[in-house]
Amino acid sequence: MSRGWTWSSWLSTAAAGYGVGVGMCVGFDLDMTLIDPRPGMIAAMGQLAEETGYRLDGEAFAANLGPPLDHVLREFGTPEDRIPELIARFRAIYPDVVIPRTVALPGATAALQAVRAVGGSTLVVTGKYAPNAALHVNSLAFAVDELVGDLWSTQKASALTEHGAKIYVGDHTGDIRGALAAGALAVGVETGPCSRAELLAEGADVVLGSLAEFPALLESAPAMLADQ
Repeated sequence: MSRGWTWSSWLSTAAAGYGVGVGMCVGFDLDMTLIDPRPGMIAAMGQLAEETGYRLDGEAFAANLGPPLDHVLREFGTPEDRIPELIARFRAIYPDVVIPRTVALPGATAALQAVRAVGGSTLVVTGKYAPNAALHVNSLAFAVDELVGDLWSTQKASALTEHGAKIYVGDHTGDIRGALAAGALAVGVETGPCSRAELLAEGADVVLGSLAEFPALLESAPAMLADQ
């Protein structure tokens, strides 16, 4: 815990101040937090490479999910004037290539349901193009109340603040920066490209091995269940 808090004491305070059980909002990242889209990402980037002739490394892309697609394409050396065109094409092929190959990560469904079970609401804030993010949520029948896309790192703070999220869960150091910028409890999860040490160094208050641990944390806070 980087701010001298304990999970249960923080939740008890939140329950008193924010009416847990009556509208407490918990935010989640999408890629490698709730879902594993890596096989589809490799395939989609490979198709884009084949169509354009550019050297686009799908394996490297999928192994480091998090940063926006324009950042990734620049790192691959894509000419700046072609980036908007490639982003549009990637988004177009995404539904048929990535959605069917994507699975929920362990504990994702239960984590979302756990928030609902105590009367809270769930928010997904992701760097992904929002319409494609919504396809994932619908395909996997996730219990998500609100979704905001196209936000990365500290940009996520605007959506978290707007929706009153007091907890944000993510796998990337960018997610931790976003949570802290919003004044939310920053919960890291080790299912993405960033290690426990990296997440803690960025300022995560809690780091979980996977979302399978998330419901137990909620259950450990009686104050959260008081208004159920």
